Amino acid sequence: MSSVDKKMNILVVDDVQFVRRELRVQLRKLGFENIDTAENGRQALEMMRGGKEYGLVISDWVMDPMTGLELLQEVRRDSKFGKTPFIMITGNIQPDQVVAAKKAGVNGYIAKPFNVVTLKQRLESVLGPLGAPPQTFAS
Repeated sequence: MSSVDKKMNILVVDDVQFVRRELRVQLRKLGFENIDTAENGRQALEMMRGGKEYGLVISDWVMDPMTGLELLQEVRRDSKFGKTPFIMITGNIQPDQVVAAKKAGVNGYIAKPFNVVTLKQRLESVLGPLGAPPQTFAS
């Protein structure tokens, strides 16, 4: 089995700047290079409809004016990018939310707070083996 394309475009959606920045740092530690961010579901949907192809969307659940669940539902309705892997992040996973997200077609969940190990495990469960992270050298 081949490893995941680390050059794929990834869209990180969260209304908290710190979370967006932390996800970008952790994804880079795992070797991903092309990471865009959006502050809410509406902005993310505009970016996706703008023509750039994303290999993965990682989205927070609770945002305004469009929630992560609403974004997921819109993504799944669109024939152009409806099959894009989608991971939901939330600080409070409730059973009814899990059911709603599964019905909408979510590929996985990450509970806040999370670390790079948890992120890697969830990415591998959704995308497949990531392979070895790039070598980093201390300065």
